[in-house]
Amino acid sequence: MLRLRVGSVIQLFQVVTSSWCYIMTARSSKICLFDVDGTLTQPRQKADQETLNFLLKSLKPVCHLGIVSGSDMKKVVEQMGGESVVDQFDYIFPENGLVAYKNGKLFDKKSIVDHMGLINVSPVGRSCTQEERNAFEKYDKEHHVRQTLIDKLKQDLPDLGLTYSIGGQISFDAFPHGFDKTYCLKYLENEFPNQIHFFGDKTFSGGNDFEIFNDKRTIGHSVTSPQHTVQTLRELFNLK
Repeated sequence: MLRLRVGSVIQLFQVVTSSWCYIMTARSSKICLFDVDGTLTQPRQKADQETLNFLLKSLKPVCHLGIVSGSDMKKVVEQMGGESVVDQFDYIFPENGLVAYKNGKLFDKKSIVDHMGLINVSPVGRSCTQEERNAFEKYDKEHHVRQTLIDKLKQDLPDLGLTYSIGGQISFDAFPHGFDKTYCLKYLENEFPNQIHFFGDKTFSGGNDFEIFNDKRTIGHSVTSPQHTVQTLRELFNLK
């Protein structure tokens, strides 16, 4: 009887450990990398708790989680629920990866002096109200104010060596060639070969998700809102 019980315990242990190993192996093979504005949050707003709960409770058990944003870490923390985001997400890349966190620890940081960094240009001004943001976004969709400014800069200052990308509701970024969101992929490509799923809303040409969405190292998913992101993830990973 004792031998039978010991044998049953060993058998159960083998089943549990093999299942655990399978889950860990499956999780370690892929990562979901997210833009913030328009993807995990409404532009410049905080992520809602329903979205965060889905990411942490439903998605994290099946894949690694990462964030890449043109904003600095202070803004990422503000939008993503506070300082705990550093520990909740496996990777966080503020400033397109010039600053890099893994498992809650800062592991790389490039100086803005060494790399000019991001210049954010807002035709309407960054101190505008949310109502003014919404109004400008609507106006810009019709009159293409930001794209017109970018085209003019490219025409008049062609030798600056800058890439321009439209992001959020009211602004566009300017940065040295190669310092778009694909910069962060050097930290991921060896650990997750062919398994980097990127989710972003500005995936059109000129948008700040365009380069990483189309990079051969990523599997790109174009989304329109946090709700659309969650829906896409449910379908992709067969989650309830």
